[in-house]
Formats: sequence, structure tokens, C-alpha cells
Amino acid sequence: MTEIRPADPQYRLVEMFESLQGEGYNTGMPAVFIRLGKCNLACSWCDTDYLTFEMVSLSEILGRLKNYTARNIIITGGEPTIQPHLDILLDTLKAKGYRLCMETNGLNPAPPQIDFVATSPKACYAAKYNKQCIAEADEVRIVADGDVLDFAAAMAQKIRAKHYYLSPCEQEGVMNIYDTIRQIGLLNSSPDASEHWQLSVQTHKWAGIE
Repeated sequence: MTEIRPADPQYRLVEMFESLQGEGYNTGMPAVFIRLGKCNLACSWCDTDYLTFEMVSLSEILGRLKNYTARNIIITGGEPTIQPHLDILLDTLKAKGYRLCMETNGLNPAPPQIDFVATSPKACYAAKYNKQCIAEADEVRIVADGDVLDFAAAMAQKIRAKHYYLSPCEQEGVMNIYDTIRQIGLLNSSPDASEHWQLSVQTHKWAGIE
């Protein structure tokens, strides 16, 4: 039976805004952020209120896009891969010539329409990633929410990527920068290190932008 695709599907929209990418390989890239609601994980340190959203139609999202100039779109969350009718949104944006990036926790494969995949596996859910995770991405960003050395090494083996990053974990306004760079050094100095790890921080918070 052929699936009937809704003409104007609705999406769980947390927020939509234009800014600069603040972290990872594309730091500084002008982009429109489309943040979608709900997640299949619940990290205690998450800084996104992904359960507060409104239902917004595809046509309204397209209307809002006309207010922005950036031609890069970052689909983020929450977890965008669990969004109903995501393929319709992505197909429409691609048809309009946008470059599509996605930020995902990596438990599900990234849609084929995505041009740049940034995956952030969560060490606090290591058991889930032992069972399944994304096979490849453009970058891997792991939050150092404790001792993540073994988890990071395992993810480097499971996920083929061009770039690998550790990010400090921010809790109550404090980032564990020292411990994060200490772990980067240990990862890179390991005799069997297969990838070079770098530091990624949320520079948009330092710059005072979204």
C-alpha cells in the first residue's frame, strides 16, 4: 500500500532562529536553526527544553524562512530523527536549494537528504550505543560528562567520521574544561589511537548569541 503523504504536515517546533554555528567543524557558519521537540534520550545535563514546543505546519516554517538570509539550515533538537514526516520537510528544503545539516544523538541513521551530519553520542547511554548507532558522520562530538575515554575510543571504532571532538559538560554555569582537555590528551597519546581528537566548545555562549 502506498503511503499517503500529508500536503502540509505539522512539526513539533521548539524554536527557529538565524545565528552562527557555535561548535564543531562549522563554527562561525551562518545558519538557520530549526529545533524540533522531543527526544529518545533524557540526559540530566541537557540545556535544551525540548519538551516545550508548538505544532507548526510546513507552510508556516517556509513562511518564516523568508525572514532569514542564511542558506544553511541546521536541523536539531531534541532528536530530529524521531520527528514524524521529517522526510517531507527535508525534501522541501532541499528543493529550495538549502544546504542541510543535522545534529543527532546518533542512535538512528541520518536521512539521506542531509549534507553534513554532526552526531553526539552520549556516554551516559553507552549500553544503547553498544547495541546500535549511526555508522558514519561528518563529525562526532562527545560531551565529557565524566570519564568518557573508553566510550570515545569505542565510538571512534563504530562511527566513521572526518572529525572527532570532545566537548566540556556545563552544569550550573560551570564547564569542566580542564578535565575535557586532559581526556583529549590521553585519547591522542594512546598507542593505539586511530583518530585525532580536538576540543569543541559552545562559543555562541561566550559570544552572547543563540
